Amino acid sequence: MHSKAASPPLLWEDKRFHTWNYEMRREFDEKVFKVMLDAGFTCPNRDGTIARGGCTFCSARGSGDFAGKRRDDLVTQFNEIRDKQHLKWPNAKYIGYFQAYTNTYAPLEVLREYYETILRQPGVVGLSIATRPDCLPDDVVEYLAELNRRTYLWVEMGLQTVHDSTSELINRAHDTKCFVDAVAKLRKHGIRVCAHIIYGLPQETHEMMLETGYEVSKMGVQGIKIHLLHLMKGTPMVRQHEAGLLRFLEEDEYIKLVVDTLEMLPPDMIVHRLTGDAPRKLLIGPMWSLNKWKVLNGIDAELKARDTWQGKYWRNA
Repeated sequence: MHSKAASPPLLWEDKRFHTWNYEMRREFDEKVFKVMLDAGFTCPNRDGTIARGGCTFCSARGSGDFAGKRRDDLVTQFNEIRDKQHLKWPNAKYIGYFQAYTNTYAPLEVLREYYETILRQPGVVGLSIATRPDCLPDDVVEYLAELNRRTYLWVEMGLQTVHDSTSELINRAHDTKCFVDAVAKLRKHGIRVCAHIIYGLPQETHEMMLETGYEVSKMGVQGIKIHLLHLMKGTPMVRQHEAGLLRFLEEDEYIKLVVDTLEMLPPDMIVHRLTGDAPRKLLIGPMWSLNKWKVLNGIDAELKARDTWQGKYWRNA
C-alpha cells in the first residue's frame, strides 16, 4: 500500500495533522469552540421506526453526555455550556453543536425553529448538526443547503465502520451504502460532511479498523472524527462484553491505529477529533481513556517518532 513519500513533513502550525483548531483559526482568524446542545430529539433506531434499542454502544443520552441539560431550553443550554467553555477560552466565537441523538429527525418547521434560535445567539458563526445518514429527507436537505449558503455549516454523520457485519452486530440499522448515498446527497449542495468512525468495535481486527479509515479517505468527506470505543454502564454493549465479543484496545495499540489512519487521509481533510472520554461514573473501560491529553500527546509523539504526518501515503493509499 505504501511507497516512499516526499519530505519534509506537512505541518499545521505545530501539529502533523489538519486540526479543527487550525482550520477554525484559518477560517475565522480567532478561536472557535463548539457549544454542545441537546434539543430533545430521539432516534429512529430507538423508537421503532427503523429499529429498537439503539446502537449497542450508545448511552442513555444519545451520545450527548457532555451536552446541555435536556430539561432546559436551547438558549439556557447554550449560555451555560458557552460560559463553561469560556473558562478555558475567554475570547472566542461559537458553533452551535446539535449533538445528542439524531438532530434532523423532526418535522422541518421544528428543525428550522431550533437551528435559527441558535444562529441568532451573539457570537455564533455556524452550526454543526449530528445525524444519521438515513434521516435526511429532501425537504431537510434543501433547508440545510439554504443554511450552508448563509452560515458555516457541518453535518456530522455516524458511519462507525464500513463492515456491514459489524453494523449488524452493533444494531446500527443502516449499511455503508446508505452512508455513501447520504454523503453524495449533501455534497451535491456543497455541504461539509464529517464522518464519525469508532475503533475497538466488537470482533473487529486491526485490519478491519484500518480498512474503515482507508475507505473514509476516499469518500469525499471534508472531516473525520476517530472515536475510541467506550463501554458505558447501561448500554446494550455491556451484554456483548459479558459474552466475550468485545476486547478493549490497549493505549499504545490505539495510538498506532490513529497514526496509521492519519497517514492515509487526504491532507485537506479536517480532523475534528482523535479520541474522547466518557463520564467517569459510567465508564467500564478502557480506563486509560480518561486521560485524554496523555493519549493526544502519545499520538503527537508517535507521529514525530515515525517522522510522518497526515496524508504522507494518501496518494498511494
